[in-house]
Amino acid sequence: MKRAGADDPETRRTDPLVRLSLDRLRRRTSMKWRAHPEDVLPLWVAEMDVPLAPPVADALHAAIDLGDTGYPYGTGYAEALADFARARWRWDGLRVEHTAVVPDVMMGIVEVLRLITDPGDAVVVCSPVYPPFYAFVTHDARTIVEARLGPDLRIDLGALEEAFARARRQGRRAAFLMSNPHNPTGVVHTREELQAVARLAREHGVRVVSDEIHGPLVLPGAAFTPFLSVQGSENGFAVTSASKAWNLAGLKAALVVAGADSAGDLRRMPEEVGHGPSHLGVIAHTAAFREGGTWLDELLLGLDANRALLGRLIAEHLPRARHRPPEGTYLAWIDCAWLGLHDDRRSSEPGVVGDLAGPAKMFLDRARVALSSGHVFGSGGAGCVRLNFATSPAVLREALARMGRAVREL
Repeated sequence: MKRAGADDPETRRTDPLVRLSLDRLRRRTSMKWRAHPEDVLPLWVAEMDVPLAPPVADALHAAIDLGDTGYPYGTGYAEALADFARARWRWDGLRVEHTAVVPDVMMGIVEVLRLITDPGDAVVVCSPVYPPFYAFVTHDARTIVEARLGPDLRIDLGALEEAFARARRQGRRAAFLMSNPHNPTGVVHTREELQAVARLAREHGVRVVSDEIHGPLVLPGAAFTPFLSVQGSENGFAVTSASKAWNLAGLKAALVVAGADSAGDLRRMPEEVGHGPSHLGVIAHTAAFREGGTWLDELLLGLDANRALLGRLIAEHLPRARHRPPEGTYLAWIDCAWLGLHDDRRSSEPGVVGDLAGPAKMFLDRARVALSSGHVFGSGGAGCVRLNFATSPAVLREALARMGRAVREL
């Protein structure tokens, strides 16, 4: 398949990211488009500016026409994910009998943590990391232990081992909640890194829970490795869905996948947890994994083109910003610490997704561009912003031009 260029209409004519006008997008009633006034360009929350993939739309229309709006049933979702994993990731180790349908990825993570930890136990995270990791874990009476990412924004194995030791003090149970690929940095962990994580977790008696919601969104130049495919991961869990890759956040359904040695733990999950997913959500996610591959390929070409375009725009409009192009996801992590706007007092309060401070607040106020504020991602996030580039090239150009003007006017 030909690699898309940001300004090449021929290679982008089937790109979902160029199909919708800004006027049409502003008719949407979801959080991305209603949380801010209409003069704001919203590049914050993880929603994409794309039409629904036709196979997903067709499956939903068929269900509505049939009145098929009852309770979810069966293993079709897990079977579709297993087939997708075999075809895309060359992993044939997903056992349908070792899965459970849950309302969404974060609720699935909470339910898994309830199986393998107790209130007051520690959950290790690699910061800066997805803010709900903090909010959901602490609201469920677990404590957070941070292991800061290294200067290259990859897992620092030394920091992780130290965090595991702290988490296991007094002999308490502990878990490592991993973002794979990593949100917000877009790092795609290598097989070697994941094997090292599994080894350290085994040595310290820590159970790994891998959030793999961005797994289908690995861009050219990297390859996704499911955590449960590496040696030593047998007592771990993965939680995933089609939500991020096919823009299905409003259609609730996700899957917990247990390693071979964790299947007994998964069987202890309360039966009522399975009542939370939407039947239409299960239908949509199943169709995405089973029939949405062509649409996903077109999206990935568009995201690759946008990734390159964003790098050029940052160099042009924010030349002092530090930015490593992401290997996966549609999220860019931009270090704007040189602006001197971050407030370290705010950076100790991670987890509140809509809370703004530092550069993100300035860009909203002065540039009318909504970004995610780095401080909510935990230690290491102050002075940074997360930008969602799953939008049209025209919106990206306008947003970065506005941000550049705002910086020059400071």
